[in-house]
Amino acid sequence: MALWLTLAILAGAITLFVTEKLRVDVVALLVMTALMVTGVLTVPEALSGFSSQATVMVAAMFVLSAALQRNGALVAFGDVLSRIRWQWLFMLVMLVLVSCVAAFVNNTATVAVFLPLVLAASTANRWAPSKFLIPLSYMSQAAGVCTLIGTSTNLLVDAMARESVGIGFTLFEFAPLGIVFVGICMLYLMTVGRWLLPDRGIPGSDENEHVGRYVAELLVPPESDAVGLRRDQVVPANIDDATLLEILRQGRAVPGADAVVEPGDRLLLRGEWRHIAAVRRTRRLRFDHVARDLDGDIATDRVQVEAMVSPGSHLVGHTLAGMRFGHMYRTRVQGIHRRLLDIRQPLDHVQLTVGDVLLLDAPETAIEDLRADKGMIVLGTRKEAKVDVFRATMSVLVMVATIGVVALGWLSIVVAALIGCAALLVFRLIEPDEAYRAIDWRVILLLAGIIPLGVALQKSGGAALAAETIIGTLGHFGPLAALAAVYLITAIATEFMSNNASAVLVVPIALAAAESLGVDPKPLLVAVAFAASTSFATPISYQTNTMVFTAGGYRFSDFVRMGVPLNIVFCTAAILLIPRFFPF
Repeated sequence: MALWLTLAILAGAITLFVTEKLRVDVVALLVMTALMVTGVLTVPEALSGFSSQATVMVAAMFVLSAALQRNGALVAFGDVLSRIRWQWLFMLVMLVLVSCVAAFVNNTATVAVFLPLVLAASTANRWAPSKFLIPLSYMSQAAGVCTLIGTSTNLLVDAMARESVGIGFTLFEFAPLGIVFVGICMLYLMTVGRWLLPDRGIPGSDENEHVGRYVAELLVPPESDAVGLRRDQVVPANIDDATLLEILRQGRAVPGADAVVEPGDRLLLRGEWRHIAAVRRTRRLRFDHVARDLDGDIATDRVQVEAMVSPGSHLVGHTLAGMRFGHMYRTRVQGIHRRLLDIRQPLDHVQLTVGDVLLLDAPETAIEDLRADKGMIVLGTRKEAKVDVFRATMSVLVMVATIGVVALGWLSIVVAALIGCAALLVFRLIEPDEAYRAIDWRVILLLAGIIPLGVALQKSGGAALAAETIIGTLGHFGPLAALAAVYLITAIATEFMSNNASAVLVVPIALAAAESLGVDPKPLLVAVAFAASTSFATPISYQTNTMVFTAGGYRFSDFVRMGVPLNIVFCTAAILLIPRFFPF
C-alpha cells in the first residue's frame, strides 16, 4: 500500500512541477504533508529535510555569497573585463573568471554579479551582449560541478548518499572531472559557440537603445495630438518598431479597431525604447506622474535604470500597485521587458516574474538602494557601484578561510560554513536582516519538502522497483549502460522541473541500481549531480538561463541551437569519463 501511495504522490508532484500551476516550494511542502498524512513516513522522517546537512549548508552558502556580492568583492573583475579590447580575449577572460568564482559561489549569485559587469564592459567596446551572456550562464553551470559547494544539487546528492548508505564526497572530489567539463564547455563556447551565438544589437547604440523591447504605458493629456485618432493612426507611419497594444480607459481596454483616443486614456505601446520615445514626442504623450512626491528634490539628477527581477525576489508574483513599488524605491516604472511581450493591462497591475526587466526613472540617490536590494539586479545606469575595499577584502578572507579549513580536513563543511556566517555577522560584514534576506527561502523549503520524497521512495520500495526495471532492461550491457540511463533520466527531468527535485527523484534509483549491480554507487551519484546541474537547452530549464534570456534579448530558439549540442557533448563525455575518475 505504501508503494502505491508513494507513486501516486510522486506522479502528482511531477505533474505540478512540469505544469508550474504552483510554485516549486509549495509543491514540495504539499509532498511532505501528503507523505505524513498518508502514513508513508513518520513525522520525524517527513521533517528530516529541515535538519538535512544539504538544507543547512545551502542556506549558509547563500549568506556567504551575499556578503561577497554586497560588499563589491567581485567588482574588480569588471575592471579587468573593461580593459580588454579584443573580443576573443574578452570571452576567454570572462569564462576563466566566471569558472573560478562559480566553483565556490552559488551560480545564480555569480551570474547576478557578472551580468551588469559584462553588459557594461561589452557595450563600452561596442559588442553585442548577446555574444557573451549565454556563455556566462553556461560556464556558471559547468563550473558549479567542480566542487561540492558549487551548486545546491551537489550538496543535496552528497547529503542523501550519506544518510542512505554512508557514502559521501569531499570538497574537491568532483574537481578533476569537473575541470575537464569546464574545459569542454570553454572549448565549445570559444569555437562552435561563437558561430551559433546570435547578435541582438548593442544597448545604447542607434539601432538598439536598451536591453530589449519594452511595453510602456503613456498618458494622453488634453493637448496631445493623439486625441481623436483611431487605433491604427496613433503610431506615425515613419516609426517602425512601435505597436499600439491597447487603449486603456479607466483601467479597461477599449474594444474595436475603430476605437478613438480620448483625453485621459492610457496607451500601451510595445517596441524598441527609442521608437516608443519617438511616438511619445510626436504625439505629445507623457508618463503619468502617479505621485508627485516621487519627484523628490528637483535639484537631484535623475537617471534611467534598468533593473531585473532576480530569482527568489520578493517581487515575484506581486504587482507594482500592490507593493507600492514607486514609494518603496522612490522610482517610476516607465516600461517592462519580458520574454513574451503579451501585456494587455495597466503596468501597475502586471504580476512580476523572474527575469522581468523594469525601466525605471529614478533619482541618483535611489540607485544604491536598488543595488542593495537582493530582489533586483541593476543592469545599467550611468552611476557606478560603490566598493568598500576593507569590507570586500574581509568578506573574501572569510570565504577563503571557510573553504581552507574544509580542504585541510579540520572541520566539516556544515560546521565551517556556519562559523563563516557567524564571522560575517560578528564583524558586521553583513547585517542580520540582510543575511535573512540573502537566503532564498524557496530553495530551502524546496529542499526540506522534497528530501522526504527520496526517503519515501527508498522506504516503500519504489526506488528498488525503478532500479529493477532499468537493470532488467539494460543489466546485460553492464553498469556503464545503467550510468547512461541514470544520466539521461536526470538530464531530461531537469529540463522540465527543478534541478534539485530531479536529483531527489533519481538518487534513490541510482543507489538501488548500484546495489542490484553490486557496484560502487559513486559513479551513478556523480552522473546525477552533473546531469542535474547542467541544463542548457531552454531558457526556463535553469535560473541562470532565465536571467540572461531577457538581458540578452534572446529568443527561445537561441538556447535550443546553442544548448542541445552542448547537452549531447556533456552526456557523451560523462558516460565515457565518469568511470575513469570514479571506477565501478
